[in-house]
This record gives sequence, C-alpha cells and structure tokens, in this order.
Amino acid sequence: MRLDGKVALISGGARGMGAEEARLFAQEGAKVVIGDVLDEEGSKTEAEINETGGEALFVTLDVTQEESWRGAVEAAVARFGTRNVLVNNAGIGGVRSGEGPILLEDAPVEDWDRVMDVNAKGVFLGTKHVIPAMRAAGGGSIINISSMAGIVALPGSSGSGAYNASKGAVRLLTKFTAIQYASEGIRCNSVHPGWIDTPMTESAMADPERRAQWMEYTPLGRIGVPRDIANGVLFLASDESSYMTGSELVIDGGVTAH
Repeated sequence: MRLDGKVALISGGARGMGAEEARLFAQEGAKVVIGDVLDEEGSKTEAEINETGGEALFVTLDVTQEESWRGAVEAAVARFGTRNVLVNNAGIGGVRSGEGPILLEDAPVEDWDRVMDVNAKGVFLGTKHVIPAMRAAGGGSIINISSMAGIVALPGSSGSGAYNASKGAVRLLTKFTAIQYASEGIRCNSVHPGWIDTPMTESAMADPERRAQWMEYTPLGRIGVPRDIANGVLFLASDESSYMTGSELVIDGGVTAH
C-alpha cells in the first residue's frame, strides 16, 4: 500500500480526474476526503469508495470561499485525525460550453475573475488552510493540478487567456510554497496534464474535428484519461517522491515537447 496511513483531501473530487485520484488513493490505503460543490456526484463517489473497502468522506467545498476551506479541513481532521496530503484538483476551463477561443480584447472581465477565482485563488486558499494541519502531522505533500497551459500558451484551446494565466499562477505558487515550507517537511509539486477526456472537456471532445486536431498534435497519438493523471498524483503523494519539491510533473502525451 503506497499511501498506507495517509489522509488526503482532494478538491474537485466528485468526478473526473479528482474522483479517479480519490479511488486510486483509497485503493493504495489512504483515507480520502472528497471536497466539491457537486453534492450528488461527490456523495456517489464517497459511497463507491466505502462500498469497495476504502474509507472516504464527502464534504461540500467551494474552493473560492475561505470559510468553506476552513470547514472542510476541520471536518477532515475531526473524522480522520490528521492531514498528510492535499490535492488542489478543482478547476474550470477557460471556454464556456458552445464557445470557441476568445480574443483577449473581447474577453469579459467577469469571465477572467471567475476562472482566476477557482483555478488560482482556490489553490491559494487550500494551501493556506491545510498547512497548519500538515505541520501538526510532521509534514506532508501538496499536489497542485496545473496544466500544460501553465507552461506554454494554448490560445486555440484555452479561451481568452484566463486559463493560461491561472494555470501559470498555480505553477509559480507551487514553487513559492515548496521553498517556504521545505524546512518543515512539507513538499509541494505541480502536475501539468495535457488534453484529458473528462467532464470539463466533454463539449470540446464531442467536436470530431477538434478532437482529431488534438490527437494529431499529441506525439503519443491519443487523448489522455483520468487514470493517466491519477498515477502521477499518486507518485507525488507517496514517499517515493520524498526528494521532490517545487517540481513540475508533465503528463501531456508529449505536447509540450514540440
């Protein structure tokens, strides 16, 4: 069991990559706290894990609200007694359903604020509120889900720039956190997925032309699946990565190698 004895809080854990991470963590011995605004889907994922021999707790979590984070961490500690792992997984795309890419000059300010609130502020708040619990536990691992769009500009698939900007912010906040808390045994690394088939990308994936373009541009020739990312997140959560902090784990099928 690669995570035996560890307790993990996963934001955006109700479905998609977050749910796959939660299931895999539980299989590897972790007690898992699933945080999300999707109560029905979150409760379903919680039940699935518990019914298959794992230990999971669902808590309602709005990552943009400080009080919501405070309540989620308190609930997790009350149930499982400690906190060793945080996965800042919650995020939203930069393109609304039915929209294509938007020129920066035409981008609504409210769209920018919405994306930055969830993708960047959410990571800041999660990190802020889990640090004291990790310190009390003697250390831990924070994994921030960024994107290949946090490394290179992808104007054709990430809206009006807000998604790129938010994921770039996650990348550098990860490095800042890593440096500031290394002496306390708290590690922080970022994961940079490529195009992954999840509910967030569902509308784009339904466009045969766009899907074909993405596959053609991916050297490995396929769209990723949530387990591709969950395997990398598991490694960073485990003691196998104990000499890694401030690092970027790119899981993109080779896209950023272009």
